[in-house]
Amino acid sequence: MAETERIILGSGNVHMKLFDGNLPSVDEICTDENQISYIQGGATIEYKPSYYTAKDDTRKIQKTVITDEEATMKSGLMTFCGNTLEKICDTARVSYAEKTSSKKKRRIVKVGGGNNQGRKKYVICFHHEDPVDGDIWVMIVGNNQAGFSLAFANDKETVVDAEFTALPQDKEGTLIHYEEEVLEDTQSLSDTTEQKPVADK
Repeated sequence: MAETERIILGSGNVHMKLFDGNLPSVDEICTDENQISYIQGGATIEYKPSYYTAKDDTRKIQKTVITDEEATMKSGLMTFCGNTLEKICDTARVSYAEKTSSKKKRRIVKVGGGNNQGRKKYVICFHHEDPVDGDIWVMIVGNNQAGFSLAFANDKETVVDAEFTALPQDKEGTLIHYEEEVLEDTQSLSDTTEQKPVADK
């Protein structure tokens, strides 16, 4: 199938792990262990450059440069716990209390306080699986800078909307790592396959 006929349809999974300075491959981060949540509403990746244009009064000559860039990844986290909140809030701290009279363990999450800012960076990778046209991975390094809200209702599940702001992930200043599978046409492969020489009779 020609790549111009590729249709991207469907959602995927979000994976997340602490950034240690080395960007992992998409196969290394996209594991069950690193899946932060099952998501609702898919994921949205946005890249917004800012431009400045210098031009003369007659508008006959001009030059444009990029002055700033912003990239974000947004998704709705439908399954979560206190450990998830720690990953999407830089001032969150997780601790555990002694078992109650019901012998159930309790996890405590405290949020807030400027002195509690962890300044943690995470690798966040969205994996869209498509067995027909090939998988797609979108990976950034950053953290959630949009805060969060918890809405509890009797007729709707609680979904935490996370908005991760991308930070430079390498010395080139890369903000978004986009990777896709390219499914080569089997006919073209057979045409380019080197023919084995026929032995002399």
